[in-house]
Amino acid sequence: MFKGLMLCSALTAAGYGLAALPAVQATGLGPLVFALLLGLVLGNTIAGKRITDVAKGLGFASRWLLRTGIVLFGFSLTVQQLTALGARVVILDALVVVTVTVVGYWLGTRWLKLDRDTAILTSAGSAICGAAAVLATESAIRSKPAAASMAVATVVLFGTVAMFTYPALYPLLGWDEGLYGVYIGSTVHEVAQVVAAGGAVGTDALTNAVIVKLVRVMLLVPFLLVVGQLWTRRRKNSTDDQPGNNQLVIPWFAFGFLAIVGLNSVLAIPQVVQEGLVTSGQLAMTMTMAHGSTWLSDPARSIAQPWCEALCAGPLPVCNAYGRGRCGHTPDT
Repeated sequence: MFKGLMLCSALTAAGYGLAALPAVQATGLGPLVFALLLGLVLGNTIAGKRITDVAKGLGFASRWLLRTGIVLFGFSLTVQQLTALGARVVILDALVVVTVTVVGYWLGTRWLKLDRDTAILTSAGSAICGAAAVLATESAIRSKPAAASMAVATVVLFGTVAMFTYPALYPLLGWDEGLYGVYIGSTVHEVAQVVAAGGAVGTDALTNAVIVKLVRVMLLVPFLLVVGQLWTRRRKNSTDDQPGNNQLVIPWFAFGFLAIVGLNSVLAIPQVVQEGLVTSGQLAMTMTMAHGSTWLSDPARSIAQPWCEALCAGPLPVCNAYGRGRCGHTPDT
């Protein structure tokens, strides 16, 4: 186990080092992206193929570090933040999540011939909250690590493109800041990308973008419960008789996430401690991606197909957000 964890730690440290470079910081790319890319390169080179005796450590990272990271992610939210959001924001985000998930999965499996795991993981990351949603869904459905790696790469790529493109499009559309903030919060993948894009437009846009994005993050829990049960039923109806395939999948870590949100809402946790816990969660998820990206049987095909799915599904949240936003864009308070 030690050797595998050391491999994940080394890739994670290198990812954080690259993300800390001044030129890289300006792009908004985080260490998770670089850990994924480094693992992808290492796992598909001759040098990487020679690394042995790492299976136990990699398995520990993919299971326990992943779930720990998702639970600690709850320290970034409070119930008070969510109760001030209003019904219209919840309806908007629910429509975005359902539409992107269903249509994205259909496009991925029917048109692009993706395996089901990669299709649902890419859809989950696009619909909810980027890499965190991909990793949480991976644990709930017990997918292959390579599928999660490609889904994370996909949502990070298109989220980064949106982060730079949306502020540039704002002057051309004639929308007010509040409406455009709703648009950003309901379509951009990562929380950090939402903050960057909304802040580049203006204060009103940033406020609405963060509020709408918080609802999408909280929809992760019911999403995991529904998808987990659907995957269990699919396994029961399939002809795959591998041991353990028919076990009921209950994402207990999702309830841990909710418990931490509640704890963070009622306790006055010192800011330094809170930031440390959130950072620890991010570190755990980065180590998970450093592990998950190391073995792909066909890297070029694995990358191209989910990127096509994300590109095809991309207009869906845009249309949803635009339609709902025109009906009333200011979140209820």
